[in-house]
Amino acid sequence: MIRPLHQSRRQRLPALAGGLVVLLVVAGFVGVALAALLAGRLSGGLLSAFADPVVRSVLSFTLWQAFLSTILSVGLALAVASALARQPDFPGRIWLIRLMAVPMGLPVLIGALGLIGIFGRSGIVNDVLTELGLAQPISIYGLTGILIAHVFFNLPLATRLMLSALERVPAEYWRMSASLGFSPLSTFRFIEWPVLARVIPGAAGLVFMLCVTSFTLVLIFGGGPAATTIEVAIYQALRFDFNPERAVSLALLQITVTGMILAGLSLLPAASDTGLTSGRRFPRFDGRRPLVRLADGLLLLLAALFLILPLGQVVVSGLQADLARLVSQAAFQQAALTSLGVALAAGLIATLLAYGVIAARAEIATTRAQNTGNRVFSLALASISSLVLLVPTSVLATGWFLALRPRGEIASFAPFVVTGINALMALPFAVRVLEPAFREHRARTGRLAESLGLSVAQRLRRVDWPVLKRPLLTALAFAMALSLGDLGAVALFGSENISTLPALIYARMGSYRSTDADGLALILGVICLVLALIGAPGTRETTNNRRERPDAR
Repeated sequence: MIRPLHQSRRQRLPALAGGLVVLLVVAGFVGVALAALLAGRLSGGLLSAFADPVVRSVLSFTLWQAFLSTILSVGLALAVASALARQPDFPGRIWLIRLMAVPMGLPVLIGALGLIGIFGRSGIVNDVLTELGLAQPISIYGLTGILIAHVFFNLPLATRLMLSALERVPAEYWRMSASLGFSPLSTFRFIEWPVLARVIPGAAGLVFMLCVTSFTLVLIFGGGPAATTIEVAIYQALRFDFNPERAVSLALLQITVTGMILAGLSLLPAASDTGLTSGRRFPRFDGRRPLVRLADGLLLLLAALFLILPLGQVVVSGLQADLARLVSQAAFQQAALTSLGVALAAGLIATLLAYGVIAARAEIATTRAQNTGNRVFSLALASISSLVLLVPTSVLATGWFLALRPRGEIASFAPFVVTGINALMALPFAVRVLEPAFREHRARTGRLAESLGLSVAQRLRRVDWPVLKRPLLTALAFAMALSLGDLGAVALFGSENISTLPALIYARMGSYRSTDADGLALILGVICLVLALIGAPGTRETTNNRRERPDAR
């Protein structure tokens, strides 16, 4: 049965209206922050930033540490990905690949505490170096600590992107290289490098962007005059110096820098993790030589230790704390309730916004008349998820802080602002989780649902919800985990206005109560793990669907 044209339009209108509402809500939330930043400062804000030698120093360090972090992360990831690809029979290979997904979803504070326990003054590494007779141990603070922390969080991401590309190489290539007697170097030069060269620019650009906008890691390991990034300098200008003019100049500078980086990223080929990096086997003959197996085995063992030791340190140190006492404290209970409330609200908002964006874009894609208005609307919806990169959380928090300060209502509105910022931060991840499942589901059921003449409510209840409830739950769990571990927006508004678990952990670290901080970090990690397990069924289903359909993206 072919549906009448007016009925088809009636079906599309709710989705398009929902997309418009999402666009207006996000644009309004970001617009208020930008308006507060730019109010009366259009003439000299950015120019005064470049004229200030302190700001120029901060900008130089921001770009320098991001450059070094990117070189180290991508360079080491290249070696690890090649070793993983060459050794499909490496013991525990599948678990090492799965382990690399942990730092990407781990709250930054937890990883930072683990790194301090391993590389700190009393950490395992310095204890070993002292036993070997090294007089000057490694200092985890300053540029060295920032680089170690960035590599810890970005090495797994770059490795998975590269390994995903290597696993898509046809098996015939490896058989041909074996028949021609290629050495490992020749195999890398003629087979691996042409594939990786298309992935590395996008992966490097993504890592560089993450390092430029890094806040929590730099706040913990740097923060001094010689190791401060733009985002941390914004926080210091408002919280310690209370210099709104400098904060605004730095915020405009941050937008300029991120805008230039995003423009550069748009010119690079996108690097994506297709989800095939879970132990897929394919014939490799260049990794069977004893020396190659030994070198790859040592490299993979070091990579595994680099990821496992900090995580294990968090567990061991956390268990040494008096967890019962911590849980019974009023400060913890208040922070936990606030964190869960903000995370749930932010997760629901991010999931609803993501669904609205995806549904509207899907309806536009199925419209026969692709006029300029439709294309512009679809592009605007697609750009929403990039706003958090163009306007980082520190800039949004600064704008809302300045907007609320004249009203004297910062404390009462702080939870709502933090919730909005966290929802916007989680929006790109929610879109990435939902969109593949939504597109596949609509491709299978779209024409059938239209032919049955179902209303919008009936379609949502009887067709969409039974299939999309798991991806929706996964998106909600991921968004909540991201919100639970965020410190950026909360740090600016201060613990006197809103107290969350990350803010409480950071406060205990600042007061040298490291044992309590370790215990709180373990509790936060367990909560995030529970959320990950809740969302896991949707992840497995999406992955299985992708494997069943090799052409799915």
